[in-house]
Amino acid sequence: MSNAAVLKDDYLGEYHVYEPHRAGLPPIRPYFRELWRRRAFAVELAKSTIRSTHHDTVFGVLWNVINPLLLAGVYYLLVAIISQATQPSDYFAHLLAGLFAFYFVAGCMSGGSASVTSAGRMIMNTAFPRMLLPLSAVYIAFRKFLPTMLVYLAVALITHVGVSTTALLAIPMFMLLMVFGTGMGLLLATAQVYFRDTASFLPYVTRIWLYVSPVLFYPDAKFIEKIGPLIHLNPLYSLLGGWGDLLVRGDLIPAWMWIEAALWSFGTLALGAVVFMSRERDFAVRL
Repeated sequence: MSNAAVLKDDYLGEYHVYEPHRAGLPPIRPYFRELWRRRAFAVELAKSTIRSTHHDTVFGVLWNVINPLLLAGVYYLLVAIISQATQPSDYFAHLLAGLFAFYFVAGCMSGGSASVTSAGRMIMNTAFPRMLLPLSAVYIAFRKFLPTMLVYLAVALITHVGVSTTALLAIPMFMLLMVFGTGMGLLLATAQVYFRDTASFLPYVTRIWLYVSPVLFYPDAKFIEKIGPLIHLNPLYSLLGGWGDLLVRGDLIPAWMWIEAALWSFGTLALGAVVFMSRERDFAVRL
């Protein structure tokens, strides 16, 4: 009560107390029913954001592709040329596929973290499931990801890596990446409401996460022997490792990698959804 705003009514002599809602989940089935009914709202919001940031223009699409492409060139120069380390012929394709997928997850995280705080007026004046906001950010990240696959296919053909039928299994692995990115977006959207420096620290966290994920290196047995059980603490090890093995090398990944990727993905989504929905009614007061 000490932090609540108290306003006295001069006519009735009553005191109106305004304070944040207590944490608690809304009715689950009606919530998700309304979320599905308003799914077009999330899509239109994403489209308007894409238009406002000019990502739907030719140069906007090119930048989404050129940025990770240049990074792949820099990392390839550092790892394969300057260090004079011998790399397999498919290393550049592996590097490119990993960076494209990683930047999709990073886009879900950065877009999700800002989705609620940047929609303050909408939250104040419109009643809708707030989860639509980070879901819209995930849709934006997916739209940015799609053109990068065309570039990967071109690189795979040029470097004679090719695309095998096993690469089709990369599609369900990407779906798990999307589920994981959605969960992270929900968690960071909630964190940003209460801790406004979350978005400022996020670029440093994602950069470190990139270095410890199987993007610059292969998820092979030698690496597992060096790191040991610690690899299982990184959700992106199984997700990006499986993505690279399936898409680039066309190798069938072990069952434990599928199971671990699914557990991390759906576990993160469940945690993010519970945290987000339980604090959702508090957002308008905090903003």
